[in-house]
Amino acid sequence: MAILIIGEKPSVSKELAKVLGADQNKKTRIEGNGYIVSWCFGHLVGLKYPNDYGGGWEEKWSFSQLPMIPEKWLFQVADSTKAQFNVLKDLMNSPEVTEIICATDADREGECIFRYVYQMAKCKKPVKRLWVSSLEERAIRSALDKMKPLSAYDTLFHAGYARAKADWLVGMNGSRLFSCRYHDKLNLGRVQTPTLAMIVKRDDEVHHFVKQKYFTVDLKCGEIKFSSARIDEESKADALVSACDGNTVTVTSVKKELKAVQPPKLYDLTTLQREANKAYGYTAQQTLDYMQSLYEAKLVTYPRTDSSFLSEDMRQTALDMVEIVNQVFGFGINHVPDLSRCINNAKVTGHHAIIPTSNLATVSLDKLPAGEKNILTLVSVKLLCASAKACRFESVKITAECSGTTFSANGNSVIEPGWKQYSLKNSDEKNDTKLLPSVSEGQTFPCTASKGEHFTSPPKLYTEDTLLSAMEHAGAEDFDTHAEKKGLGTPATRAGTIEGLVAKGYAQRNGKQIMATEKGRNLIQVVPEEVKSASMTAEWETKLQQIEHGQYFESYFMAEIEQFVRDICRKYGFADASVPFGNHNEPLGKCPKCGGDVVKGKYGFYCQKKCGMNVAKIYGKELSESQVTGLLHGKSTSFPAKGKKTIVFPEIAENSYNGKTYYQWKTERKS
Repeated sequence: MAILIIGEKPSVSKELAKVLGADQNKKTRIEGNGYIVSWCFGHLVGLKYPNDYGGGWEEKWSFSQLPMIPEKWLFQVADSTKAQFNVLKDLMNSPEVTEIICATDADREGECIFRYVYQMAKCKKPVKRLWVSSLEERAIRSALDKMKPLSAYDTLFHAGYARAKADWLVGMNGSRLFSCRYHDKLNLGRVQTPTLAMIVKRDDEVHHFVKQKYFTVDLKCGEIKFSSARIDEESKADALVSACDGNTVTVTSVKKELKAVQPPKLYDLTTLQREANKAYGYTAQQTLDYMQSLYEAKLVTYPRTDSSFLSEDMRQTALDMVEIVNQVFGFGINHVPDLSRCINNAKVTGHHAIIPTSNLATVSLDKLPAGEKNILTLVSVKLLCASAKACRFESVKITAECSGTTFSANGNSVIEPGWKQYSLKNSDEKNDTKLLPSVSEGQTFPCTASKGEHFTSPPKLYTEDTLLSAMEHAGAEDFDTHAEKKGLGTPATRAGTIEGLVAKGYAQRNGKQIMATEKGRNLIQVVPEEVKSASMTAEWETKLQQIEHGQYFESYFMAEIEQFVRDICRKYGFADASVPFGNHNEPLGKCPKCGGDVVKGKYGFYCQKKCGMNVAKIYGKELSESQVTGLLHGKSTSFPAKGKKTIVFPEIAENSYNGKTYYQWKTERKS
């Protein structure tokens, strides 16, 4: 008899096997000590695509198919993972196995990965859930002692399953609906499209920004520089310069205030991705990949977390880690670590904040790949900063008067650096100190006046840092201040959403910046507000969180999504030629190869059946619409090119280039 334990991927499962004492390595599993340890390769089972349901959904896309709402949701095993699914199915139903432990990642997707396989295998055996946030032996053993029945995590599965069905309904129906409406292949997604809409909006704000000039009058009084408020009219600024230059400045008030900047919170995944992008230019996906490698190397805790707090039972572990971080990085800390601001049981649901593990003391940082070393350094230093004292400084504001106008100067001086003495400084971080000389109220100074010219600044294009922040807070203004705001997507999915937009050609990177492509702008131009609404999608994401916490019903959420899909299919279920997104030109004639319609496209003329017939350029010259029309109706044409007369005949010839076959008009060149 044996207990079967199933992990999400081989690397994690092998770490579990070591702790469990299973040491007999086989191709698809590891056995020993009463355990059989096997694994998935991520999702082995997923929802079927519309074409696989039949009932007309597999035919050419049309409005008559919509809305597509399955009466019963069906699953399928991917061809690429069928072999491993069959391994797990046989193991689950083997008489040798008496109990199963689900050890997939402790989050929504991990829950779905296991349960889809369990249900597809038609297994009925009891299952316990291993919930672990670190692959250290101590953490795994502790989690093994605290396992609960799988049913304790039903609401987590309901949230994950609802998310998958909602994405299917909105994505599949939306893509077919608007592809038919605008006669072009379009891809829509519940999270992807609102994210793209935010990028397009920001691009437009930058592109259409008109900078405005404004002025200040600056008074130089020895070591102090006083400045006026903003002045929009240059003539008024010039008049004030004339009035003040060589005049006397009188100090009217000196205000000093002791202020403090509290230590930062620990990292959740999104904040880590943002700061890694700012510091190193890493994409969100790169940071997640580095974190996953560090997690599997048992150097950090679970990466896909949305919490920046620790639970009370982790207090001593975290304090011990502060000392290890200090030793490894040689900071020479001069404070008594205090993590009270980092402990909050109520704000730790599935996973706590990201911190390094005790294995940090045993690893050689210089032997780690650069990306992993940088991310591990960020995580480690953040823990050290979070345990330190507040940064305390004195803020000084001096107000003065000259020629009846108020001027001011601001300064500050650090009294106690606190956590900032350990933080990793960004190259663009400003100096915290700006010292002003000691002055008193009523003191006077002679001054010289000058005019400063300034311009209003445009909004900045999104970077991965600022886009992640925008996704995280999307729709926040529409919710109560105490509501749990989750924005667009989750920490685990936001990186994938951004990568998907780039891969599909809707967005592009330029260094750190992320901008929409023409294809992306066109898509957002044609889809209606309810499809690209960030606030509505953010509200859905909040409801998924509520389902996860047992505060909302999956059935209610799915009813909302289904009604939304029905509404948009009814509202937009007809062709629209008013927006030139795709090709709306009338056919110029029939393709001489396959008989398909030849139309004018963005890059010339092409056969809509895409048979390989090239009807655009001849020897680098693009044919005119009238020339192509004539050829399609049996008339030859000619033109001069490169010193020769080229005759084009209304017949086709087969050619090849780089191993690919294409078809072109027959030509003849004469001197």
